[in-house]
Amino acid sequence: MVEQFVGNWTLTSSENFDEYMKAIGVGFATRQMGNMAKPNLVISVDEAGVVSMKSESTFKTTEIKFKLNEEFDETTADGRNTKTTFTLENGKLVQLQSWDGKKTTLEREIQDGKLTAKCIMDDVVAMRTYEKGA
Repeated sequence: MVEQFVGNWTLTSSENFDEYMKAIGVGFATRQMGNMAKPNLVISVDEAGVVSMKSESTFKTTEIKFKLNEEFDETTADGRNTKTTFTLENGKLVQLQSWDGKKTTLEREIQDGKLTAKCIMDDVVAMRTYEKGA
């Protein structure tokens, strides 16, 4: 279940994220902010199984609420309006975003007590690593 993802997570490393943002169509100024931001990721689940994922940084705070396997409309931090579905596959929390005929996948998993987010757009892959806060 998603319980293993629940907690406060702090971004500790980010690889190839600028290339990923370029691949999904993020403009230069927003990419600059995205590269400087060190967001905290706060994940929680309520009794009804609704998952809340909040990304907090000095630039912007975004929050999405969802149930697994149910498509919803998401407005991303960079302003894209996507159809988004979360699934749980082999212990990974997989987020599929579709917009304007494009698709990107974010695979989050827990490895060695850290949360990794693999961002995939075509052949561009970025890896972001978060560590659990107190």
